[in-house]
Formats: sequence, C-alpha cells, structure tokens
Amino acid sequence: MIKNAMLKAVLLTITISWIPVSIAVPITTTALGHNSPTEYIDAPYMPYANPDAPTGGTLSLDARGTFNAANKWMTTGVAMIGTDYLYDTLMTGSLNEAFTMYPQLASKVTYDPDDTSWIIYHINPAARFWDGSAVTSHDVKATYDAILNKGPMYIRSYLGDIKDIEIIDKRRVKFVFASDDNKEILLTVGQFPIFAKSSIDADFEKISLTPLMGSGPYKLGRVDAGRSVSYIRDPNYWGRDLMVNRGRYNFDMIKFVYYQSDEIAFEGFKSGQYRFRPENKASNWATGYNFPAVKAGLINKESISSENPVPMQALVMNMRRPLFQDIRVRQALTAAYDFEWMNKTLFHGQYERLQSFFHGSELAATGTPSATEMQVLTPLLSKLEPIQRQAVLAEWQLPTSDGSGFNRKGLLKARQLLLDAGFYYDDMQLYQPDGKQAQIEILMTGETMGRVLLPYIRNLKRLGFDATLRQVDGPQYYERMRRFDYDMVVDVFAQSLSPGAEQAAFWGSAAADQPGNRNTVGIKNTVIDEMTVALANAENRDEIILYTQVLDRLLRAGHYLVPLYGKSGTNVAYWDQYRHTKKLPTNAVGIDYWWVDKEAETRVNQYLKQ
Repeated sequence: MIKNAMLKAVLLTITISWIPVSIAVPITTTALGHNSPTEYIDAPYMPYANPDAPTGGTLSLDARGTFNAANKWMTTGVAMIGTDYLYDTLMTGSLNEAFTMYPQLASKVTYDPDDTSWIIYHINPAARFWDGSAVTSHDVKATYDAILNKGPMYIRSYLGDIKDIEIIDKRRVKFVFASDDNKEILLTVGQFPIFAKSSIDADFEKISLTPLMGSGPYKLGRVDAGRSVSYIRDPNYWGRDLMVNRGRYNFDMIKFVYYQSDEIAFEGFKSGQYRFRPENKASNWATGYNFPAVKAGLINKESISSENPVPMQALVMNMRRPLFQDIRVRQALTAAYDFEWMNKTLFHGQYERLQSFFHGSELAATGTPSATEMQVLTPLLSKLEPIQRQAVLAEWQLPTSDGSGFNRKGLLKARQLLLDAGFYYDDMQLYQPDGKQAQIEILMTGETMGRVLLPYIRNLKRLGFDATLRQVDGPQYYERMRRFDYDMVVDVFAQSLSPGAEQAAFWGSAAADQPGNRNTVGIKNTVIDEMTVALANAENRDEIILYTQVLDRLLRAGHYLVPLYGKSGTNVAYWDQYRHTKKLPTNAVGIDYWWVDKEAETRVNQYLKQ
C-alpha cells in the first residue's frame, strides 16, 4: 500500500536517489546520492576520464534550425545550442551512477537526513567568473530568483518546492523547501547553471547573442548568426583541477554548425564541415557510409551502449482536443501505425518498437504485474476506466503487422474501435459522434520526420480521417508547442535511471494546464498523479523501480501516444582524430571526456585539403 504521505499532491521536480542515513544531526559531505552510491567520493578522477589526455584541437558537431539568443533560461527567443559549456553548476552528475552529484561550484553540502526541508551549499572559495570576480551566495540566490520568476514554466515546476533561498554568508547559501517530502529537491537545486548577479540584473530578459556572465570552462567565441556558434576553452578556468573535471574539457574549441535538414547536414559531415556526428538515421548507418573518406580509413563508426532507458519518441495525441478524449479513438490511432513495414522499408530493420516508457532498462514493466505491483495497483484499479484497467493487468504488446505495407489487420481493428466509439462513415469520410468531420493535423518542423509521418497519414486517410501534415518554421513551432496548439505532434520523453518528481511535469494534471510545461499530451488522470507523487517520495531503490514500473503500466494502458521507434545505445560516426578511454561511461557517450589525437588530426586536415 502507498503511504498517505506519498500521495500528497506534491507535483514537483527532477530525478534523484537517496541513501537513508541513520544520523540524527546535520552532516557535511562532498557527494550526494539518493538511492545511488557515491562510489567516487574519494577518487582522484572519474573512471571514464583520462587525466593525461592532451588538450587542443576542435570538436565540431551539427545543429538544426536557427537561433537568436544566448540565454535558454528565459521564455522568449530561440537559444543557441551549447550554452551549457559557459556555466558551472553547484554540483555535477556522475555518468556511471543512477543519480549521484559531486562538487563543482560548491565544495560541499550540509543537510539533515532526518529533516530534508533544507540544505546548505558551500561555495568553493576558488570559484571565479570569467572576469575574475568571486562566485558568491548572492550570485546563487539571484540566479534562482530569476529562474523561478522569469524562467520557462517547466523549469519553475521543477523548482516549485523551493520556499526560500537564504544567504548565510558570502560562501554559504541555504535552500529552504516547502516540506521534507521531496528529497530529490536537495540535489535538484545543485544542477542549474549559476550566473553573475550583476549580469542577471542587467541582461537576464534581453534577447541577445551576448551570454550572461558565467564561470564555466568555455567562453563564447565566434557567432555566425543562424549558421554556427563556437566556444573557446578558457585557459584561466578556475575549476580545471576539480575531481570531476580532470581529463574533461580537452578541446580548445567546440563548434556547432547549423543546417536546415539532416540530408544537408550529412553532406556537411562527408566534406568535413563538422567531424563528430551522432547518427540517428538508420538508412545512413546501413548504407550511407561508403563515401571516399570511409574507404580511406578516416571515418570511425561506433555503437556505444547505454544502460539508460531508450527515449520514448512518439506521436502525441493532444488530450485537450475533444477528438482524443475517448480511449478507443486513441487505441485506433495506435493500431493504424505500421511499425513493421516502416522498420523494414525505411530503417533497414535497425530499430526496436518501444514497448515501454522506460524501454531497455530495469525500470520497464514486463509481463503481468508482480505481487508487489499488485499491492500498489489494487486500490487504484477502481479509479481507472475499464479499458485502461484491463490493459494495466494484462501483458503489454503493441499491435503488429505482417510488414507488407497494407496493415489490413491493424486498420480493420482501428475501424471497429472507431465505430464502437460512435464514429460513422458518410461518402467514405469519417465523422465524429457529434456530426463533425474527423480531422487531424500533425504538426512538425524541419524535414526529418516527413518520411515517417506521411505513410502514417496515408493510413489515417484510409480510415476516413481528413489527415494533414503541417510543416512550420522553428519559431512558430516552438510557440505552438508552448501553447499546446496542435492535434498531434512528435515528442521525445528522455528518462534517466532515477526517475522522480520530474514525472509530474511529463504526465501530471497540474502541468497539463501550464503553457510551456512538459505535459504535451495533456494527461489528467488522478491515478497517474498519485503514482508520480509516490515515485517522487520513494525511499529506496526498490521503491523507485516498483513505482516506475506501475507508472509505466498506467501510461501504456492509457494509449496517450503512438510509440514510434528507438534504439538501445547510440550510433556515432566521427573523423579519425577523436579518441576516448577504453571504458566509456555506462549512461552516456561522455563526449566531454574525449580528446583530439593531433597527429591523426593533421592527417585528416591534409586529406580534406586535397
């Protein structure tokens, strides 16, 4: 049974894990973990770092769309990619542990394991902004005040449990929380970039290509408006000798080159316009790497595994639209998607159907509910509609087709579901029970998803829907997303190994009514609300796994979106000048710990000059 305290309507913030401690007095420590070890608390450097890595060279990557601002923490403008390199956070995460934080701007923290309604961060006396001024508790308070009052709505909800920020002295800042229910918030407040107070006061809400004053390892370099942005390593970076930074930030320059489509970007990679590419297109991975540089042995292809859940990429059905209120309609729209044909025809059989919101990890619900899951589910079942209740208890399996491209079985099933929901046909067109024509517009920006969505739209038209694909430019797309102004849209829900209070921003009822929040589906389900709170208040790793698996079953059974496809791990291609340690992190590519082989870079440069 879920404790009453776990079921309070506290719909809050980001992920962590907490190790219960029996000490009844405040303690001071240099690492925090919640249901996650602090294995490297005494290590000289992270295990996936090379402390002797050479510095120099350029890491160049691609980006999409355009930009007109350097500040991604305000509600207007389109921020340039890569600005996280400009700023340090109070603590920084381990790429090998579910959720563990180690010192960066803060050298240590003080908290009371028996009263988690507050935490004190101690600012490292050596911490400096780029101009040489000290980072103080005044800068920390000013940063959080700005984000809480002027930042994006989904960030405000992440930090919504902050009651007060108290300056104890120049180097100690105390975060006071609304309650001690949400232990995650203690680590959450250590994850955000810290800006100089003087810069915040003058420029926080200005749409500008000049960044706020930071203390990070890189400064903004050359900006070619809408085309590229570069970051230059700061030779005077104060934190280069921190444990988490040894062997990190080895590139003298990090450059992002912007392209309007993936096809053009791939051609840019072939010609060396940028040299490191996460390859997300299956056809490229299967057949595209046959150009001269590959044959010359100058391109490396690598599949990097990860223990993280595969991000749920899916077609979201906007529950704010009356059309999608009936679960049978949502079931029908799922049945109309032909993954098997698409995977065979477009993706060379390289992708997996995402059967879980936490696919590929220990957090995914499998089979029928276990005895412990049933203890959680039983008191909740009566609150679910019958179809969702039945699906929660059954072994989950998305519809499959024969891969022929006709999807006759799926479309017949979808048609019957629509008829059962009161829809009807007139002159081959589908009408809703209220007599309105059944219309669906799928919103997209860029061109990458077009080849995936057009076959799906053809299937919707076969069902009688007046279905269209609407492509808009980036600024219009982001504004419509912020206002939830769409019927269906592709969204990606990335998860960590330590899900927690941020799940309320994805699926919670309160978030559904907050423009700019992450509940793009518009889910309002009291049982899902209860489970997000239970997960946020989980007291150990076993409870995190249990409540996540139950949440997974509830989300799947609601048929709120059409899962598209995904792949465990990451495919990367790069020009043969980049190197990494033999053992990469378990939960990330860890590109910040790679480096350039200067001799190899010279060979690549000579080849590209030919």
